[in-house]
Order: sequence, then C-alpha cells, then structure tokens
Amino acid sequence: MRIVKRGHACLEVTESGKTLIIDPGDHTEALDPSDLVAVVITHEHPDHWDAAHLSAIRERFPEAPIFGPPGVLEAAEEFELVPVHAGETHTVGPFELQFFGGVHAVIHESIPVVDNVGVLVNGMLYYPGDSFAVPDATVDVLATPAGAPWLKISEVMDFVVAVAPKRTFATHVMSLSEAGLAMSNARIRGAVEHVGGTHIMAEPGTVIDA
Repeated sequence: MRIVKRGHACLEVTESGKTLIIDPGDHTEALDPSDLVAVVITHEHPDHWDAAHLSAIRERFPEAPIFGPPGVLEAAEEFELVPVHAGETHTVGPFELQFFGGVHAVIHESIPVVDNVGVLVNGMLYYPGDSFAVPDATVDVLATPAGAPWLKISEVMDFVVAVAPKRTFATHVMSLSEAGLAMSNARIRGAVEHVGGTHIMAEPGTVIDA
C-alpha cells in the first residue's frame, strides 16, 4: 500500500492499482487520482471536504462511494454520500475501512462539537480526522494532526504514545508556520521514538510505503 501526503489534511492511498482519497478539503491542491474507488471525509469542516473537489471526483468517478459521518451528509447534501459511524467496517475495492471515534475534538465550549470519524485503512494506516480517538488496533503508520485551533502539542504527543505506531508523519499543518511545523515535527518524533517508532518528515507529495 502506498500513501501520498497531499495538501493540509488530505491523503491519497493506492493499493493494487486502485485509489482511495481521504479529506480533500479547501486547502488541498487539485487532485488527479487514477482508478478511484472511494473517498472518505472524516467531518464537515471545509478544510476536510470541498464541493469543487467532490464535483470533480463525481464527474470522473460517478460510481465511487463517498463515506462520511451524519454531519457530512447534511453539509454536503447536494452529493450522494454513504453514512458511516464509529465501530463500522466497510470494504471497497482493495480497501478495508474501519471507523473509530465519533466526535470532533473540542475547539471551545462556545463552538458546537460535530461528528468526526477516524479511519484505519487495511489495518495499517490510521488517520483520526480532527480528534485524538485511539483505535483498538495495532497501527503501522499514523497520520497525526500537528497544528489546529483544537489541539496543543502535549495532546499530540500523548496521542502518539497511546497509539504507539511504528511510524508517524504530520498532517493538518496549514495553520503552522515553517518554524512551528519544525517544532511540531520534533515533538512528534520524540513521542514516537519513545514507543520504539520512527518519524517521517513528510511534505506534500511525499510517498510512504506501508
């Protein structure tokens, strides 16, 4: 399985010539996937899904299901989506998708908490969306959020230690300056090395083999 980090919080995953896209949001560059079989949207915030991306995907791959929790179905009501909930497993093409969590991390008590699912792909790649939901599974590669209004780096470090993956890389980074991203990468590296793993310095376009 091959993982390509795209802009901000988007991941492109390929297996056996088929492609899965996760969280194509409004900070993500134009995507040109080949043989797309599914899209996963972890939650309704626009940095994780974008109507322009979904329209382009629907035009090229009209049969590919788009999975999302109930809040996404409401926000993207003009598109036909497949509802998913934490605890479910769906298989599409060569991808087994296990969903965890259920809610977005709290930003502030004045801001409503929305639906959010983390997704484990083929038992290897875990991406929690905007949450620190720990999967009940052994994780090879953890795509961990690194910068957002809802997190602080100590929580990221605790999350990495709790998941104890073999490898990490930072995602959800658009809000970070160059210096801030360097600091976040250093803290994530320290956390994953504490549990015997390694950290990958991933830029948009970086390819990770799982």
